[in-house]
Amino acid sequence: MAAISFSSLHASATPRLFRPHVSRNTPGLTLYSRFTPSFSSPSLSFTLPHTARSLRPRPFLITSAVKTLTETELLPITEADSIPSDSGVYAVYDKNDELQFVGISRNIAASVSTHLKSVPELCSSVKVGLVEEPDKSVLTQAWKSWIEEHIKVTGKVPPGNKSGNNTFVKQTPRKKSDIRLTPGRHVELTVPLEELIDRLVKESKVVAFIKGSRSAPLCGFSQRVVGILESQGIDYETVDVLDDEFNHGLREKLKSYSNWPTFPQVFVKGELLGGCDILTSMYENGELGNMLK
Repeated sequence: MAAISFSSLHASATPRLFRPHVSRNTPGLTLYSRFTPSFSSPSLSFTLPHTARSLRPRPFLITSAVKTLTETELLPITEADSIPSDSGVYAVYDKNDELQFVGISRNIAASVSTHLKSVPELCSSVKVGLVEEPDKSVLTQAWKSWIEEHIKVTGKVPPGNKSGNNTFVKQTPRKKSDIRLTPGRHVELTVPLEELIDRLVKESKVVAFIKGSRSAPLCGFSQRVVGILESQGIDYETVDVLDDEFNHGLREKLKSYSNWPTFPQVFVKGELLGGCDILTSMYENGELGNMLK
């Protein structure tokens, strides 16, 4: 997509659209993000099962006093009934009894089962330390003690716990930030807002003007639109029409620009496609997918 170049966007700032991080697909768009990253760590694994797992009685004593990594018994992963579905810390070993990953989970059996499906060649046996209460701080402390013990003995961090290694814990990709059309409501623009809208929709393949951000839509229709666009696996832009600081006056200006009274509004290849109802109908009959190819 060609870069959006503004010769005179406002009086006291460099002309441009604003985004905190520049997308590779939109090199000329610079924006600020309202996205707040959630807590994550490549070495922490919380897996919640869809259904409760019922297992046969097992010879485990649930206790908050987790044994050391060395003292804990190594169990074959193939013996599914021996792996508890309780909260605790666990260590996964390969067929050579080499430690690959230390994780914590509120359901150890479910977590180990997930690893076994995704990387079976690295999952041969496991050590398990149970905690009585699934408190995050207690779980983290148990995990930390096992990690530190392994490092002290081997001088190495388990491969699956190294920074950037997503073999055992898949990192959720960060969602693209929303476009802000101006640098702030108190900055005087020398280019009309309607022209900024026009340039954006014509120089972007897909633009969705929604209520809220793509990471946190503020109405059911906007949430539905974001969900449909995400399902298509395409690159698209979002603009929060409720952001009165950086998109001041956008709602009324967009209504006159598109001659469409409600939100969200979706533009494809410079033309108004419609709102949530039209997008949903086109999605359900397959027409949307063909249009976005």
